[in-house]
Formats: sequence, structure tokens, C-alpha cells
Amino acid sequence: MEPVVQVWQFDFGAVKAAAEGYIPVSADTRYEEAAGYGFTNAGSVTNISRDEEIGLRCTSLIPVNASFRIDVPDGNYRIGLLIGDARFETETSVRGEEGQLLLHRLHTPAGHFERYSFAVQAVDGTIILTFSGRAPRIAALEVRSVPSSSIYIAGDSTVTNQPAEMYPYAGWGQMLPLYIKPDLVVRNFALSGRSSRSFITEGVLDRIVKRLKPNDYVLIQFGHNDQKLDEARHTDPFTTYKEHLKVYIDACRERKATAVLITPVHRRHFDSEGTLIDTHGDYIAAVRQLAEEEQVPLVDLAAMSAELFARLGPEGTKSIFMWGAPGEFIRFPDGVRDDTHFQEWGAIRLAELVAQGLKQQQLEQLHMYLK
Repeated sequence: MEPVVQVWQFDFGAVKAAAEGYIPVSADTRYEEAAGYGFTNAGSVTNISRDEEIGLRCTSLIPVNASFRIDVPDGNYRIGLLIGDARFETETSVRGEEGQLLLHRLHTPAGHFERYSFAVQAVDGTIILTFSGRAPRIAALEVRSVPSSSIYIAGDSTVTNQPAEMYPYAGWGQMLPLYIKPDLVVRNFALSGRSSRSFITEGVLDRIVKRLKPNDYVLIQFGHNDQKLDEARHTDPFTTYKEHLKVYIDACRERKATAVLITPVHRRHFDSEGTLIDTHGDYIAAVRQLAEEEQVPLVDLAAMSAELFARLGPEGTKSIFMWGAPGEFIRFPDGVRDDTHFQEWGAIRLAELVAQGLKQQQLEQLHMYLK
């Protein structure tokens, strides 16, 4: 039996009347449990209407750092947005769960409306979308249930969804949805400070496994914290590190999902002559070895990031990593120098490399979902 498709349609900026079949949403539509939808935070939302000016029904909302909540059954959904303004150019970004970047600075010229779609997963019966940008506009929103596959991500702080209060810190998993078509959901379970061992012992892998379905994918990148010497996290490259990574592979096979190993991304370490230094050593070799032994796909992010960082050099890589002068980043007034973690632009660039690496694997199902 074909699954029943559920659809919710919202007309944003419906000052006079909503389009037929659409639920009206205005700047005053605050979330109420009884209704099951509405704006949830204190961000600025403004109604605009161009009806009288251009003789057409083209209304929108200006949602500045505003979050919109929709209560739906747990599952995968395709989100369709109509974005634009009848008179002015716009720039809109959208984030999902835990700051995951779903749309990045979409520009529409004056008088132009553009449709954009992406996939999300409802968690605990809720979808929350946060709108931002220099001049954001939302004219309509559609939420449609889809029986799609999912990508789950297991990893550390270089991969995780960094919290909003740490902006512009970002992990590459946070940016990966930008390179995925709207028929595939990305769920990022990566957590700061975890190793291949602690991610298992803390039960995070179990949270992924209980959600896995046939034809899902699990991207796995560890290594930074496996090098740490504390007992809770440390692994040895060619023994316990490989043994723990094999737990992920076996769990995927049991659920008829596909595990994809990813070599750890390099840190920003250069010698006095400007040559990139490999700080991961045997951990990189061990992942490559395990992928060959178990015949699982491998994205060699270590090799790709080494090529990128070497090309950019010591100065150029500051735009990838969290390097900021005093006053450059509002949340880091004294400046910041971090050679391990990425700022948003760097995380986007690394996510692009991961997407390229996935394309190179020519995985039959996954390939068609990559932009």
C-alpha cells in the first residue's frame, strides 16, 4: 500500500485573504499548541503587501531571525518555499534543527519570486525553520510528507552542528544539506569532543541505529579525539580504532543501510616553510585500510583537505578556520585563533568536498540525490 501523503500549505503575509487551500500566516501568527503552527521566538516579523501598488496579489513576510514551528507526525518531509518581493531584491537564508544550514543567501531580483525545496526530518513531532538574511522574504510554505531515505552523520566537533551562540563556528555536517537534493534528509548526530569509542559508549550510535531504514546512509568521521590520551576516548589506530569503526559498519549492515567511512579532516598546522603538517598520522591510514578490508565506501577527506589547505597556505587557510581579529566576530570581541575548527565559510567548503567525495563513489542510490 502506498503511504498517505500529508500536506500543509501556508500563505505568508496573507493580510486580506489566503490563497485557496492555504492556511493564512501573518506577522501576528504566534505558535499555539491547539493550532500546531506559528512563530516561536522574538525575532522581527513584518507584513508587507504590494497589491495596490502593482495590481497583483503578491504578499510576503519579512522574517528577521524568526523561527516558524509546524507540528507534524515524525517522519521525513519536503519543504517548499516561495521566496521573493514584488518590488525589491531579497536575500534569504534558512536553518533547520540545531542550526543546520538548509538555504544559504538565496538572492532574488526585484519583482521575482523563486521556489526552493529541501528535506527535513520531524523530530518529536516538530519542524522548526529559522529565517534570516540581509533582506529575507517568505511568500508561501509547503510541508509535504515523503518516504525518502536519510543520511545520518556520526562525528566530532569538526562535523557537528555548532550552536548559534558560537557563530560563526560551524561543522561541515551542518552545511552538507546545501549539496543534497530535496529528496534526501540529512540528520547530523555528530558531537563535540567525541571519539569513535565515546560516541558508542555514550549511546549516540544507538540513537542513529534505532532510526536506520534500508537504503539509508551513515557518514562516519572520527580521529581528532581518538588521539586524546584519556581512557574514555583514546583508541589505537590499527587496533581499537578500527575495531570501534567496524561496530558502525556492522550496525549499518544489520539494518541494510550503507556505512561511508571518512578520513579525518586535517588541522591547520604548517611548518616554518609553509608546508602542511599531518597531525593524524596512522589514524588516516587505518581508516583507508579498514575501508579496503570491509569493502565499504571511503571519502578521503584527509587527502582532499590536505590539497585545499596546501593550496591556500598559512594565510589563506585563516578564512577556512576560526581565525578572527579583535572585533571581527561579534561573539568573539577579543579575537579568536583556532586551528582545528571551521568558520561558516570553511565548513561550507569542506561540506562541498565531502559531497564531491560521495559523488566519486558512484553509489547507485545516493548519487542521484547529490547536487
